[in-house]
Amino acid sequence: MSKAFTKERDDDQEEESDVGVTALPSGTPNYLTPAGYAALTAELNQLLKVERPKTVEIVSWAASNGDRSENGDYIYGKRRLREIDRRLRFLSKRLSVAQVVDPAVQVGNDQIFFGAQVTIEDEQGDLQTYRIVGVDETHLAAQSISWVSPMARALIKAREGETVTVQSPAGPRQITVVRVAYGESAETEPTLPLPRGCS
Repeated sequence: MSKAFTKERDDDQEEESDVGVTALPSGTPNYLTPAGYAALTAELNQLLKVERPKTVEIVSWAASNGDRSENGDYIYGKRRLREIDRRLRFLSKRLSVAQVVDPAVQVGNDQIFFGAQVTIEDEQGDLQTYRIVGVDETHLAAQSISWVSPMARALIKAREGETVTVQSPAGPRQITVVRVAYGESAETEPTLPLPRGCS
């Protein structure tokens, strides 16, 4: 067995791990907002219809150049192809159990459910706003938190004006719900961050 072939197998094992991917709670669907579902579907289509064919073409061209063990285009192309295929499998699985929940149907509700944009006040009087979204839509820079996060779990079913306790690494915190908004009264949905290795 050649060294190049063995190296590819090692990479396969390394590439298969889903480091940093939040697992769905057992037995639950993959709840997504309409924007989140559209973004995951668009990513799957981009990988399947654009990036994968382009990468296969590069790998085929590089393979035709001879010695593959020292062919950078071939080695990188095969690695990129494995990344794309792994991401396609992940997206297909997530979308197959997806359940789209439209926050717009909750407009006018002051109780917190999936899709709510919630403004909270902590014990020091600081205000923060979060949107409760699916596990595949979280983006801390856009203040989108997963519905399975400790913050979201503490907030679900609370109403404006209520105080809830959130378990944090520093211990329990008391937070007060200042505002709950859905749909048009909330800010627009943030775009999803691209996963590492995808452009």
